[in-house]
Amino acid sequence: MQSSSVGKPVATGQKRVPAGPKGLPLVGNMADFAGDAINFVSRCAREYGDIVPMELAGTTVYLLNNPDYFEQVLVTQNRNFDKGHFIDNVRRLVGNGILTSEGDFWRKQRRLVQPAFHRNRVATYAQVMTDFTQKMLDDWQDGQTRDVHADMMRLTLQIVAKTVFDADVRSQVEDISHSLEVILEENNSERRLVETLLPRWVPTPYRGRYRKALARLDEIVYGLIAERRRDDHDRGDLLSMLLASQDENGQGMDDRQLRDETMTILLAGHETTALALSWTWYLIANNPVVEARLHEELASVLEGRPPTLEDLPRLTYTEMIIKEALRLYPPAWAFVRESIADCEIGGYRLPGGSVFMISPWVIHRDPRFWERPDEFRPERWAEDATAKLPRFAYLPFGGGPRLCIGNSFATMEAALLLGTIAQRYRLSLPPGTTVKTDPTVTLRPKPGVVLKLNAC
Repeated sequence: MQSSSVGKPVATGQKRVPAGPKGLPLVGNMADFAGDAINFVSRCAREYGDIVPMELAGTTVYLLNNPDYFEQVLVTQNRNFDKGHFIDNVRRLVGNGILTSEGDFWRKQRRLVQPAFHRNRVATYAQVMTDFTQKMLDDWQDGQTRDVHADMMRLTLQIVAKTVFDADVRSQVEDISHSLEVILEENNSERRLVETLLPRWVPTPYRGRYRKALARLDEIVYGLIAERRRDDHDRGDLLSMLLASQDENGQGMDDRQLRDETMTILLAGHETTALALSWTWYLIANNPVVEARLHEELASVLEGRPPTLEDLPRLTYTEMIIKEALRLYPPAWAFVRESIADCEIGGYRLPGGSVFMISPWVIHRDPRFWERPDEFRPERWAEDATAKLPRFAYLPFGGGPRLCIGNSFATMEAALLLGTIAQRYRLSLPPGTTVKTDPTVTLRPKPGVVLKLNAC
């Protein structure tokens, strides 16, 4: 394993960090990670235990595989950890929004943004979600074969644009979607190794496309902010809340911070829900028993009408399906934290600047906590066993103070969209279709989720 000045154990008598996978000169384990990140970290967890040092392009990254260790990083010692430089690519897109900001500034922004995600405010968006879904379904036809992942991406982008900006931007969705695709492509598995090794100032064709795509997104978002500055009445959307929010000194957000926060919501608010639904449809298409039980519940509760917010407490099996899909295919499949000062995790003493990776994908499939962990079994969420899980054995939205602020929005949207679509169509997997995981910043299906539509 290559040596590194960051992340080596402090010789203070505590337990020594166990061995990790051997790496290559210069790049360490980066080739294995870039080639198949999910299988690599899963293998590391199986073979090396609850804390595994990996060498990724000159930095020692400690993979943690114990819910108790997660709690130490995310809760009990959370002020000693930030997101570090590993999310610099995300910062280039969303700036200093609540996803990427740190310390006192993050706490201030969290307080300013929080009212926009209050339960009562989020509840007002339910009708928007089902209305846009019905419009999408009007374009679907019985017997069609479609990339449902692409459809979910377009649909959730339309919904977030309406709920964030009160803007019906269907005419701009392709433009926004293309720009986001170019930007997120920076992190695909084929490019990650090359882009990591090349200095940021070295021009490449992709980096030129990236700058153009980001400029286009900025043009759209700043244009919407300027429009709302001119007409500042409350439209009932998230941007109205952000424009009206003030700190304890009566200071609101400037245009740059509004841009960063809205760009964060625009990205996270459609990408994660679309991925959750895409993987949900893939799992249902492979499990006819689950599909039959879902349709039975929808018929019993809804009696042929679209679901509403008031129906959700009775759509218990629908909720179980979503929870189980998020367990097997968490959109945020891994995330990192970096220690600010020396820390002790699980009895291991490590210096400031140590980088830690937490992988929901790995812990969600750990047989120590999950019976038959690789099986899609929504009914497990009705069992008492899940109530006995360690606190951080299930964390599709992260945990601690930095728990995803939009988790209620996302789970409500996923349930409403799943119920609305499943009432009108059954989706089946054409013979010979294969879907692979593409672990970039998020867990994308590759090449998509192509399914056949069968009208109910």
